[in-house]
Amino acid sequence: MPGLLVNIDVPDLAAGERFYTSALGLTVARRFDNDIAELTGCEVPIYLIAKRAGSAIGPGAGDFRRYNRHWTPVHPDFSVARLEDAARQAVAAGAVQEGETLDLPYGRQAMFADPFGNGFCLIEFNERGYDALLP
Repeated sequence: MPGLLVNIDVPDLAAGERFYTSALGLTVARRFDNDIAELTGCEVPIYLIAKRAGSAIGPGAGDFRRYNRHWTPVHPDFSVARLEDAARQAVAAGAVQEGETLDLPYGRQAMFADPFGNGFCLIEFNERGYDALLP
């Protein structure tokens, strides 16, 4: 079975650490050189990786890193015990809530952007969780 790591590019590592530790209560576990920080406090480690705005996203990809709000098909969802409290904490740390909080069959969800343009969601699951979507 493969392992899972979550990497989040940020233009400023110290600012990324401040946001993710304040917004989500994560902890900096280790630093690697001056451009990678390992955050713990979730089921999998999250690695903040300092990447300069305008740098290439990969060989032959034809695009460059931008830190204004951008869309990507992959984003982290963080499950939380109390959505209102977690949302307040995230916004106080610099997140922007995008749209209204949603009441869904599996619980409540709110969508956000971090200060670097990366999207993420906070989800407060109800007792059924995603099983509520099964027939």
